[in-house]
Amino acid sequence: MGGASLRKTLLSKTVGGRFGKSGSHVIVQALTEISIEVRDGDRVALLGNNGSGKSTLLRVLADVYPPTSGTIRVEGAVSPMFDATLGMSMDSTGIENIWICGRIWGLSPLQIKDSIGDIISFTELGDYLNMPVRTYSTGMMLRLAFAIATVRDPEILLLDEIIGVGDASFFHKAFARLRGVINRSRILFLASHADDILRQVCDKAIWLDHGKLIQYGKFDDVVAAYRSETGTSVG
Repeated sequence: MGGASLRKTLLSKTVGGRFGKSGSHVIVQALTEISIEVRDGDRVALLGNNGSGKSTLLRVLADVYPPTSGTIRVEGAVSPMFDATLGMSMDSTGIENIWICGRIWGLSPLQIKDSIGDIISFTELGDYLNMPVRTYSTGMMLRLAFAIATVRDPEILLLDEIIGVGDASFFHKAFARLRGVINRSRILFLASHADDILRQVCDKAIWLDHGKLIQYGKFDDVVAAYRSETGTSVG
């Protein structure tokens, strides 16, 4: 089995959906009957229980999972932010990782150079930025990764949960920074269990259940229907 096939097989084990059999292969039907149109300025929350298809939908939009049927038309560059630590080199210093990860996130050398001061200030890591990342705690590494990832000016931003970057006081600082990225984006898709954040950020919502679209529309309308049907509070 090739690397790509193995990766898809492993990933399929974590995707919610209906299972079927085709010969000796297990088929996961993670999304069905999804039809939506999202326009400039929309900030879309994804609602649903675990296994409802929220993360799968984000990864289809990011072209991580190619759809097996139907079509997707995207006008603009898609910027997924699923793993902010993507590409970090454990043996490189924090400063070196700013350059490495900045290039991975699509920043130009000039953008990275102009952003270094801002990243240093935001992370509050001081002299640690001159040390290898392998010496960092998990929280320190996430701070640095988050700071680099949020330098971008994304067109279509995909977020799967808000990244934890430290204690409560630092989270507020991080959320303010994230709001800046969201405001610079044309379109946002956000899957999160942080109900208060969804309400602060989003104006539309998609309600998924077992991979099917139940409702799509104004945030308050979808949330009201979701709450009435499931008894789950949002915001």
